[in-house]
Amino acid sequence: MRVAVFSSRRYDRISLDAANHAGKHELVYFEPHLDQRTVALAEGFSGICAFVNDTLNAEVLRELANRGIRTIALRCAGFNNIDLEVADELGITVARVPAYSPYAVAEHTMALILTLNRQTHRAFNRVREGNFALDGLLGFDLYGKTVGVIGTGTIGAVFCRIASGFGCRVLANDLAENQECKDLGVEYVDRDELLKNSDIISLHCPLTPETRHLINPDTIDKMKRGVMVINTSRGALLDTRAAIEGLKSGQIGYLGVDVYEEEGDLFFEDLSGHVLQDDVFARLTTFPNVLVTGHQAFFTSNALAEIAAVTIGNLTSIEETGASPNQLSARYLRKSS
Repeated sequence: MRVAVFSSRRYDRISLDAANHAGKHELVYFEPHLDQRTVALAEGFSGICAFVNDTLNAEVLRELANRGIRTIALRCAGFNNIDLEVADELGITVARVPAYSPYAVAEHTMALILTLNRQTHRAFNRVREGNFALDGLLGFDLYGKTVGVIGTGTIGAVFCRIASGFGCRVLANDLAENQECKDLGVEYVDRDELLKNSDIISLHCPLTPETRHLINPDTIDKMKRGVMVINTSRGALLDTRAAIEGLKSGQIGYLGVDVYEEEGDLFFEDLSGHVLQDDVFARLTTFPNVLVTGHQAFFTSNALAEIAAVTIGNLTSIEETGASPNQLSARYLRKSS
């Protein structure tokens, strides 16, 4: 299959070429995001490979179909950026990477927590400048703290295990209870109870219409004053403007995010020589108790290798059989829900 790979970086090329070592597929790499402006690049291909910030709305999908695209391989787990109803209508087969390394994301979540708490990022800069004072670096013991986990799928379950290993009490909220988590001693509670009692709240749920802006002015008001909020899942789970107000009032004591609602024009790019045009994001980065990483939680060698292997496997399966075990369709999702 001849495949246009959008939003590609050097590390994508290395991992995908390694997985495609037999040269079964012809992979052509494009750095730009896929959207209405760049969809013409798909001309002459039979499939495309897309990432989290590529736009696959109805307009783009119809343009792709008009150019003969019948296969879309998402090299990510999330699929909120694609209109599956329209893909079904157009006869486009869509497959994703449902899991790659839950440890990568869960471990990065704990890294954000530890860094925000013990302020190692600030200490690192101070010591390099010859400043060994401890003022302003006071943290707290994680042992005995209550950690609230919203979403206990594969990644959430791994994070529960990590938090339990630190001696934390873990509360969880999900539509379905995970027996693995219950065996660890995780307590399932309703969302209001989790918000009220948690010292740290970590988001590990998918973005759906029901979870969009799950963290909002009302839910922030229900939290403990000085709570730590961590989001390594999807940017739109958190209402950034509401979080800024929570930080200003002190209701939110710490905020760590690896994702951002409007990250499409920011993350995965080197903008060091530019003035940021996103005023909300710029304001967020002015707080000393906020830590932002640029969607790097997934970014380990293990995860990249698995993403590439599953992506190439999806392309091969679709080419040979017309389907993939990791296939997505609006019809299937409606039945499963």
